[in-house]
Amino acid sequence: MNYSNIKKSVLAICVVSLFASCDKKNDAPEPEAEGHFQYVVVATPEGTVSEGADYLLQTGSLTEGSITTVGAGLEQDGYRYYAFHKNKVFSFLYGQGNPGAVTTYALDEKGILTFQSNLQTETVQVFGTYGDELILIKCPRSFAAPNAGIYRVDALNPQIVGTTYIDVTQLAGNGEMAHFTGAFQVDNKVYAPYMCIKDNYFRTDLTDSVWIAVFSWPDMTLERVIKDDRTSYIGHYFALKGVTQVENGDVYTFSHAPTGHAENGIKPSSKPSAALRIKKGASEFDQGYFFNIQEASGGYHLHKSFYLSGTKFLLTFSSNKEQTPQWGDTNELKFAITDVATQSLTWVSGMPEPEQLVHVSRLPYVAEDGTFIAFGITVKDEYPHIYTIDTSTAKATKGLEVISGCITSIGRLTF
Repeated sequence: MNYSNIKKSVLAICVVSLFASCDKKNDAPEPEAEGHFQYVVVATPEGTVSEGADYLLQTGSLTEGSITTVGAGLEQDGYRYYAFHKNKVFSFLYGQGNPGAVTTYALDEKGILTFQSNLQTETVQVFGTYGDELILIKCPRSFAAPNAGIYRVDALNPQIVGTTYIDVTQLAGNGEMAHFTGAFQVDNKVYAPYMCIKDNYFRTDLTDSVWIAVFSWPDMTLERVIKDDRTSYIGHYFALKGVTQVENGDVYTFSHAPTGHAENGIKPSSKPSAALRIKKGASEFDQGYFFNIQEASGGYHLHKSFYLSGTKFLLTFSSNKEQTPQWGDTNELKFAITDVATQSLTWVSGMPEPEQLVHVSRLPYVAEDGTFIAFGITVKDEYPHIYTIDTSTAKATKGLEVISGCITSIGRLTF
């Protein structure tokens, strides 16, 4: 059966009745395989940017049409972050140090996004995936309470199935605290990169090294720390990106090399933004590989990396060569596609100029085959739109309008 016919019959009834904000139909095929699916677009109400309580909206297209948070979607109860795993949306409440709910949503048999379950956990700063599970980490920022809590959550039947703790002062072993910036499955291990901090304000003197804590699975016992001094630490606070095992089994890591901020005590790194490699089956960084991303970009500092396919990544950069984007800086970015094997870099065309950007979604959607990546983009004097980047041409196209304050996350679910 042709999917466009299914969409016109089933989704027209479901979406119009529950999400009347979808005022345009997309009769052109999406650049993905046919099937029963919906995109989930997370947006804040009009008049808010990033910090507002989100709404979960759904749509059949990212390339055209319009949806709204007014009278539509599933309202969230506070500031939240999101993960899409095992065909579910996981909504993490940031509880400002207090316990926070992990709320789960999925599409029902009619393609309508519905509440599935609620799980109470600590407020976490890291959430990754391993097989059928989520890895959540609560990162301490005080020497008085130095134990990081690592929680394993069953993503199929959401519940905590394992908890371990690690002393971050002992892990760092250098007078500062290890602060995890992500958790990633690499073969049958968990790779958890970390930065070092001295206090709750992320002050640090240690910005010229890379550290990855390697944990066994499923007991999450620390096995070793992989270290390198050719670039800076991987990721940053709430980056949740920076380590990827690509299709051939090699692992690539990305470091942004902070420029430092005199007012908050972050020592500038003397190293460039760069990518390193761990060859398949190896337990240390490949000393024969070093991709100076800052040099390849013409002097810009890396912000985040998003894996596409093969050895290709989408990279975002600060548009100011003198500054490194911090965790909350999601505007004034430049976009590029890189092949880390050939160390090539191509700037994306069709995106708004950095100075026009008000907000860029924290979590874009990457097509399963890596052929496109979609960001929620807010520019001055316009409602947010979805911009879809064709990864073969590095060309962005403006698509779906979202009448809202900003778009924070995008995902795709099937039914």
